[in-house]
Amino acid sequence: MTAPLARVSRWLASITVAWLASAGMIGASAADAGRATGPAALPAGAVVLDHVGATPRLAAIVSPVREFRPDPALAALGRRMFFDSGLSRPAGTSCAACHDPARGWGGGRTGPAGVPLGSRPGHASGRVAPSLAYARYVPPLHFYQDDDALAPAPFGGLTADGRADALARQAALPLLNPDEMNHRDGRDVAAALARAPYAGELAARFGPAALRDGKAALDAAGAALEAFLQSDELAPFSSRYDEHVRGRATLTAQELRGLALFRDPDKGNCASCHQFSHSSTNPARSLFTDFGYDAIGVPRNRALAGKGHDLGLCVTARQRGWPEPQAWCGWFRTPSLRNVALRERFMHNGVFDDLREVLRFYATRATAPQDWYPYRVADRVATPAAHAATAVRAGAKEGGAGVTGVAPFDDLPPALRGNVNVNSVPYNRRPGSAPALDDADIDALLAFLRTLSDRPSGLTRP
Repeated sequence: MTAPLARVSRWLASITVAWLASAGMIGASAADAGRATGPAALPAGAVVLDHVGATPRLAAIVSPVREFRPDPALAALGRRMFFDSGLSRPAGTSCAACHDPARGWGGGRTGPAGVPLGSRPGHASGRVAPSLAYARYVPPLHFYQDDDALAPAPFGGLTADGRADALARQAALPLLNPDEMNHRDGRDVAAALARAPYAGELAARFGPAALRDGKAALDAAGAALEAFLQSDELAPFSSRYDEHVRGRATLTAQELRGLALFRDPDKGNCASCHQFSHSSTNPARSLFTDFGYDAIGVPRNRALAGKGHDLGLCVTARQRGWPEPQAWCGWFRTPSLRNVALRERFMHNGVFDDLREVLRFYATRATAPQDWYPYRVADRVATPAAHAATAVRAGAKEGGAGVTGVAPFDDLPPALRGNVNVNSVPYNRRPGSAPALDDADIDALLAFLRTLSDRPSGLTRP
C-alpha cells in the first residue's frame, strides 16, 4: 500500500471507529464524555440520529438560510460592550481591538509573531483572531454523512477547533484567556462590567447579579455579545461579488478567470471546502465555507515555537469523548473566505502575512515542499525564510538542487503527520512535478478573492 493510500486507510478507519461507537457497536458513551461542554444549541428542526461521543450526528446538513432577529436593544448593548476597551484586565484591549471591523472583523493588534497581543505586556494569543463577520451562520459542532461520504465527518463549532457551540459561549474564551483579555474568572468579568458606562443598562436587563456574580456576569456578557454578533452589521453581504450575483456589477476578465479556477476541481479545487452557490441570489448560500474540517499541514510559525504544537480538533475530540481522538490532530475548521483579502495574517497560526503566499502554498505544498518546510542541502539542515511577501524563499534560492530529506508538516509532532491531507487536489502531486496552478492562475485567484471584501460600513465606533 502506498503512503498516501495508507493515510487514507488510517483516516477512514478512525472515522469508522467513531461511527461504530456512536451506534453502540463498540464502547464509547456520550453520557460518560464531554459533560463540561453541555448540549449543543442545535437549530430548530435538526434531527439527531445518534452521537459520536457527546457530539450529535444529524440526519441532514444544517442549512445556512436561517433568520436572525436579535433584540435591537440587546444588540446595541452588545455593540457597546464589544468596543469597550475597559473590558480587559488591565484595561486597554477591547474585542474590537483584535476583531477590527476595518479588517473584516478579524485581525488587529497583531504583534511581531503574527498573532494578537494580549492585554498584558509580553503576552499574545496562540492563534490569529478569526473573522467574526458571518459567524452567526456557523452551526454547533456536529457530525453529518452525505450520500457520497464513506463515514460521518465533523462540521461546525466556533473557533478553529470547534470547541464552542454558541456565540455566547465563544465570547467567554478570550475574556478568560490569560494571554488575551486575562480575566481570572467570572468575578473579574463582573467587576469590569460594574465599572462600565453601560453597567446600569446591563443590571436593568439582567439583574444586579450580572455586576457581582461570576456566572451571571458571563451569561449576561455572552447574551449581549451574541445579539450583536447576530446583527446584520456583521453580515452585510455588500461585496462586489454579491453585487455581481445580483446583476448590479461586472467582474473583470481576470476576476472571472479566478472564479473559474476556484470552482475547477482539477485546478484550485477551492470550492470543494469553501463552498458557495453562484446561481443563488440568496447570499447566505455563498458563505465560502462548508464549516467542515481539514488537515492541510501549514508550516510552523517559528515565532510561536514557545507555545508548543497546536493540535486543533483532536483536543475537542478528546474533551467530547470521540474514539481515536488523535486521528483529528492537525484538523482545523475551514473558515469563510469573505473579507479574506482584508486580513493581516493567514492560517490559524498566523504564519503567512500575504494572501498571494497563501495561494502559492496551496499550489506548491506538494510539488516544492522545500519552499515551506525544513530540508537538507548537502550536509546542512536549512529552514525556509520567513513566510512573507518580501522574503527570499530559501527553497527557491536553492532552486531545489541537492535538496533531500524534506520534513513536511512541521507544525505537528512527527507521529501525527500522517493525519495531513495528501490526496485532494492540489495536494496529490509529486515533489518536482508541475503545480496545479501557475503564477497567472494564482494572480487570477487573488483577484477573485478580493471581490469578496465587503464595502466599508461607514458606521462609527461608540
